[in-house]
Amino acid sequence: MTTDLHLKSVEELAPLLEAKKLSPVELTKSILDFAEESQPKINAFMAFYREEALAQAQIVEKEILNGQYRGMYHGIPMALKDNLYFKDKITTMSSKIHKDFVSGYDATVVEKLRDAGVIFTGKLSMHEYAWGITNNNPHYGPVRNPWNLEKIPGGSSGGSGAAVAAGASVASLGTDTAGSIRIPSSACGIVGLKPTHGRVSKYGCYPLAWSLDHIGPMTKTVKDAAGLLEIIAGFDHRDPTCVDVKTESYSQQITGDVKGLVIGINEDYFFNRVDSDVEKAVRASIQSLVDQGAKVETVRIPSLQYAEWAELVTSLSEAAAIHHSDLQSRPQDFGDDIRLLFELGELPSAVDYLQAQQVRRQIKQEFSQIFNQVDVLISPTLPVVASTIGDNFATLNGEKVDLIDNIIRFTGPSNLTGLPALSVPCGFKDNLPVGLQIIGPAFKEGLILNVGYAIEQTNPLKNKKPNIFANL
Repeated sequence: MTTDLHLKSVEELAPLLEAKKLSPVELTKSILDFAEESQPKINAFMAFYREEALAQAQIVEKEILNGQYRGMYHGIPMALKDNLYFKDKITTMSSKIHKDFVSGYDATVVEKLRDAGVIFTGKLSMHEYAWGITNNNPHYGPVRNPWNLEKIPGGSSGGSGAAVAAGASVASLGTDTAGSIRIPSSACGIVGLKPTHGRVSKYGCYPLAWSLDHIGPMTKTVKDAAGLLEIIAGFDHRDPTCVDVKTESYSQQITGDVKGLVIGINEDYFFNRVDSDVEKAVRASIQSLVDQGAKVETVRIPSLQYAEWAELVTSLSEAAAIHHSDLQSRPQDFGDDIRLLFELGELPSAVDYLQAQQVRRQIKQEFSQIFNQVDVLISPTLPVVASTIGDNFATLNGEKVDLIDNIIRFTGPSNLTGLPALSVPCGFKDNLPVGLQIIGPAFKEGLILNVGYAIEQTNPLKNKKPNIFANL
């Protein structure tokens, strides 16, 4: 059993742990061994917590043996993105400036995972300060895509995406400001969920842009994501953006039944300038839902034409405000790419920022109206597949296009609106995964998870898994 534990999902491992057929110590050691062995290949980790993890696994094992099993994630070893605070541990944000920063408290999501019996194995790399989509980090080196080690894993949660896809972490959490959960999930062929803004507390997460930031699951399967959301969701008075709404049993809403589901397709924005092979894979998955009883309606969202501008002005301005002091006093300690972005963030005026918020309000209203007509919107997660490490462009139908502008086009609107969005794998192009995005009404995570599950059940990746020791 131990030889392939790193390939198994939480939904496969949890019953073995609950039935005492698998030891949490054995599982943790196996995952850590694989993570350390894979580190020279994919460079996903910032730090390993082997000693603490194995000690915690011993405690968890006793709890389970004594009949104190707490649920799906009890005894599951996982590493988290390195902008989530661990008490008395270094949290670097994969930066030079915060390389020695130690928090005096756990992030709320870390507290909740501890209470659920998760075993923490380490911290995962990210694009510096979460402000980028390549995870080509100037201070700690690039994270590599497990499907092709010459390709980016996406970002900013690239370490989480690569680790989960390879098997170096059973599951993980990412953060998402313009797509940073869904981008690496799509690029690495895993499931990534950005919950509704306010559904999950951000207390103890270093911010990028406070009105756009989210924390959410990055997992091997849809049910893994549902189980993880059940743990981390909920109101927290310490986060002023958190919303006091009832949490749900998302796992129980996953039936795979999509009969009567109405899918909205927005051709003008979400299917505009998409790589033909990516589009083919996404439309094939939409057809699979139709074959299961769903319906498709074409919808228009006119204000989406301004979404990229509004997202850019908002994120640049808020990020620059957070880093203003360091930008003034030690600009040389930022990576070149993000220093430029922070400098650009000093340029928009208050009028620009407030106009962006007006556009944002209009987009939210139009999405709200659309969800009176349809149940979910479906689009490609990305219009392209993962590009080569070091390139600033992507290839779209043979044309070289700007990487950043294109890779966040379809993910950014859900950050502006705060609506829940899920990326699930739906196929391949050039042996690289393609992701499909499902956007739903506010606080309807169970709905989009169920649609994602229906797609997952068609087995679009044909049981293929990356092998980092074979794809040099």
